[in-house]
Amino acid sequence: MMDLVVPAGPGLPDGLVIPASALTERFSRSSGPGGQGVNTADSRVELELDVRTLEGLTDTQRRRALARTDGGRLLVTASEHRQQRRNRVAARERMAGLLREALAPPPPSRRATRPTRGSVERRLRAKRQRAETKASRGRPGPRGED
Repeated sequence: MMDLVVPAGPGLPDGLVIPASALTERFSRSSGPGGQGVNTADSRVELELDVRTLEGLTDTQRRRALARTDGGRLLVTASEHRQQRRNRVAARERMAGLLREALAPPPPSRRATRPTRGSVERRLRAKRQRAETKASRGRPGPRGED
């Protein structure tokens, strides 16, 4: 079994290498293409990782990952390739992506800003124009005698 390498990114400044012993890998028959070997090859791969027992994470990273996962477990499947080896690689890539998302810090909160004077003026001008348009749609009043 191969180790899982998670490249550096937000929340993981140095990257992360997860030993193969921390991963649970299962194989099963895949639906889809396969030719003559489709009935015998277990090419579908399920890869599971338990974040609670994962070593090498800081307390902050572990809290983030637990908050963003289903009970601390990450599960990915790959069955798009006909060969088990390629599905194993695809499952590892997906797992690395999920782990990076789970460990990423939350985005900074939005700072409220005031609308610009120009945008306020444009909004009010458009509002007046719309009111005039609608007011002109009314029934004509009684004709006065001049």
